[in-house]
Amino acid sequence: MKHLFQAAVFLLFFTISSAKAQKLGTLTVEKIMRDPKTWMGTAPTDINWSDDSKTIYFKWNPDKNLGDSLYSYSLADKKTAKVSQSDRKRLPANDGLYNRSHTLRVYEKDGDIFLIGYQNFTVRQLTKTVERESAPIFSGDEQSIIFQRENNIFSISLATGLLTQHTDFKSGTKKADTKPGVQEKFLQDDQLAMFQILKERKEKRDGGKKINEAEKPKYPKEIYLGEKRVQNQKLSPDNRFVTYQLVQSDKSAKTANVPNYVTESGFTEEIVTRTKVGAPGSAYEFWVYDIKKDTTRKLSVKNIVGINDKPDYLKDYPKQDTARKNKERAVIIHGPFWSESGQHAVIVVRSMDNKDRWIMALNPDSLSLRLLDRQRDEAWIGGPGMGGYAMSAGEIGWIDDQTIYYQSEATGYAHLYTTNVTTGKKTPLTSGKFEVQKVQLSKDKKSFYLTTNEVHPGEQHFYRMSVTGGERVRLTKASGAHEVVLSPDESKLAVRYSNSNTPWELFLMDNNGSSTPEQITKSITDEFRSYPWREAKVVTFKATDGADVYARVYEPKKSNGKAVIFVHGAGYLQNAHKWWSNYSREYMFHNLLTDKGYTVLDMDYRASAGYGRDWRTGIYRFMGGKDLTDNVDGAKWLVKKYGIDAKKIGIYGGSYGGFITLMGLFTTPDVFKAGAALRPVTDWAAYNHPYTANILNEPQEDSLAYRKSSPIYHAAGLKNNLLICHGMVDVNVHYQDVVRLSQRLIELGKNNWELASYPMEDHGFVEASSWTDEYKRILKLFEEKLK
Repeated sequence: MKHLFQAAVFLLFFTISSAKAQKLGTLTVEKIMRDPKTWMGTAPTDINWSDDSKTIYFKWNPDKNLGDSLYSYSLADKKTAKVSQSDRKRLPANDGLYNRSHTLRVYEKDGDIFLIGYQNFTVRQLTKTVERESAPIFSGDEQSIIFQRENNIFSISLATGLLTQHTDFKSGTKKADTKPGVQEKFLQDDQLAMFQILKERKEKRDGGKKINEAEKPKYPKEIYLGEKRVQNQKLSPDNRFVTYQLVQSDKSAKTANVPNYVTESGFTEEIVTRTKVGAPGSAYEFWVYDIKKDTTRKLSVKNIVGINDKPDYLKDYPKQDTARKNKERAVIIHGPFWSESGQHAVIVVRSMDNKDRWIMALNPDSLSLRLLDRQRDEAWIGGPGMGGYAMSAGEIGWIDDQTIYYQSEATGYAHLYTTNVTTGKKTPLTSGKFEVQKVQLSKDKKSFYLTTNEVHPGEQHFYRMSVTGGERVRLTKASGAHEVVLSPDESKLAVRYSNSNTPWELFLMDNNGSSTPEQITKSITDEFRSYPWREAKVVTFKATDGADVYARVYEPKKSNGKAVIFVHGAGYLQNAHKWWSNYSREYMFHNLLTDKGYTVLDMDYRASAGYGRDWRTGIYRFMGGKDLTDNVDGAKWLVKKYGIDAKKIGIYGGSYGGFITLMGLFTTPDVFKAGAALRPVTDWAAYNHPYTANILNEPQEDSLAYRKSSPIYHAAGLKNNLLICHGMVDVNVHYQDVVRLSQRLIELGKNNWELASYPMEDHGFVEASSWTDEYKRILKLFEEKLK
């Protein structure tokens, strides 16, 4: 009995202790910066369906393992289960392409090609080789599967299994045939003229060679690449044309390396990263191999309307402006995108300065081009469905054999359009002051499925709309964001949903517009749920230029008269929305600050996503301009709206947010009493090319924009308190950025700043200890300096 009593007491004590452990209690940095999977729970990700539409697969980690595992949800028995390793190996790949009737799907898995039939959902393996096969598609007549192996295009007959090679790309240059010199030619001719038998034997040998050549099987033309590389190889539906890109890299482009000090070897090791903005780039050519004529020809773009147009910023540099006169701009060509019949081909031409996108009809026989749509932006081409960089084609597809669909910011917002490729008639399918953010064509090609933010810039909903436009049927209802994956038979919706204070969960709905979502996963732990996480209030305030700035505000029950402004990163990103933030740790930190009486403001400043073209490009040629004044206006709004002490406002953020923090403390020093700049860009001339050249052009061509926009040139303005935190193995914003700024601050004699370095962290921190150290420093900064 004594032992039973002791056991009962122990069980009671353990139960009470466990219950207490599940209560989060008062927020501390140590608590909220723990590894999320150990105490918050892990949201489901990578949602996809089985081919028979009876099972949903997703990554999940309810057991708090080191990494996520694959789980399944059966619609029949409504049960969730972990997928075994053996079953996972047998599962088809998620991606791939359907035939026109959606009865077959071809895909690549582990470097081999597979075909699944939708009649009985059996899988047929088409290749099993050491070499990697990739990019499988159906041939124009759907009797073969076309794929790539190494650099070449092959096809395999579904009926016979015959493997056919369609291209023969070879590296290097073709070895030249040796020709006899003048003396050798004289002797050869003299010998043949002198000796009849020698002449007869040569004629017999040449005749036999000619017969052999005539009887030799016809193989693809040998195409030598020289020092170039080939990519984007495509075979036309009628098997006549092969289109491809040749890429010439500039060997003079210098790559920046990042030293790694804490290594297994004990030696400092170099991490190879990237070039810097303005470095010599690759040159791209678009070629057509005509199999019937056995010819290869390069496509000329010299007659494209606007190909010689100069950017407006060159007016600030008269010498460069003159030098660019009538100069053909470099481009990259995407596609072609073929109609199902193979009668029409469309390409997307992007200028390498990313100020133009042309959609053009291509005749591969005549190599002629015809303009279907041009979008010109003196800032840069971007927005949903457009592809933010020249290297992307954006969203484009075929509704029928005459009609393409695509997205454009022609009205100032990303909307959906169609164009008849024969008549050139263009039709807008959506319009208004909102963005069409995702587009999917139904399998019968009668409807579009759209994700838009038309209800509110901070909400994302899923719609169905006819391919001719008109009414959009809203299929999701709850406030927040919905990431929808349509089942293969299009009868069901797998929905990843969240709102502003609840992390993502997986739901199931019927595709009818009236279905009530059924929750599949419950990922949040009791400990996380034990705290009343705030639903930040989504508001707008007026900027100096009259624009409405969307923001989230965290209101304390009792204000301490202090405020903190959080600046999200990435530039083109949205955070003042009604769904669970990518900045989950920051969200929890804002709750901690609010508990202490701080008012926290988190805004979608100029250049944030979700608000159209003018907002997106509001920082062109001046980062730290309108994006910073929006934050300054936010500080003024806090003073006016909430009675915040203007001398007790702090600011912080990471990456682009760290950059804005530096610009705020350097160029508007009386607005922010303290700031924490995390992994900040300090000199835009040191950042990467695709992102930076879009906004500031190239430093050697637009030095004015770089000097205005780079904090290192404004460091003399530092007046108040600055904390800098940076990972030393950051391969995105290199640690060199803050080292150079540190030297600048030292030479300027500044003493109100400090730098915290994290030897084993990249741009996005991984270790809980690093997160904890960083945010303890940020909290200490605000607690001590906003007095």
